[in-house]
Amino acid sequence: MSSNHASLDAAATDRKARLAKLAALKRKQPEPETEPQTEAHAAGDETEPAVPDVTQKYLSGRNYDAETRGPKLGFDSAPIEGQITLEAQAAEIAKTTAEQAKQEEAGDQPIDLFKLQPKKPNWDLKRDLDEKMNILDVRTQNAIARLVRQRIGDAQRAAQAKGAGSNGDKQGDEVGIEGEMLVEGIHVREREEERDLEDETA
Repeated sequence: MSSNHASLDAAATDRKARLAKLAALKRKQPEPETEPQTEAHAAGDETEPAVPDVTQKYLSGRNYDAETRGPKLGFDSAPIEGQITLEAQAAEIAKTTAEQAKQEEAGDQPIDLFKLQPKKPNWDLKRDLDEKMNILDVRTQNAIARLVRQRIGDAQRAAQAKGAGSNGDKQGDEVGIEGEMLVEGIHVREREEERDLEDETA
């Protein structure tokens, strides 16, 4: 029985030693970098011996970043990057419901009767007529310009036919006739514009 008890004690001590080694390995990072340095020293290199980094020996790499010599601040890229999450879907739903609520509130507002203006019964006929009148307006303006030019030309010919007075007087007569014709054309144009305004207001 004592031999059995001794073998159990030996197994227990072996197990404790193995657990202690595992715990030490978990606390420390593996030290492969220090081993090549010791081999290099054994080979007899003449370089100066490098001081081993204490942080690599005593600090685990779980929360400490040896390259930046500071704590690990997080992931390089977010773990939910490129994935549709419930939070994002909930935010979208909240946004759409808020927009719908605003639209419904705007629709529920009472109608201001003072801002409403009823359309005249012939509004659709005027709309169709305006499209056709645009073409006629251009033709009318061209015809008015042609008539004014004809009248000016006729008046100049009549003044030249009279031939009374000197050249300076002729030029004065021509200019006077031309001015009268221009004024008459302007009056015709103003009357037409007044008629158009009356038609639109009626």
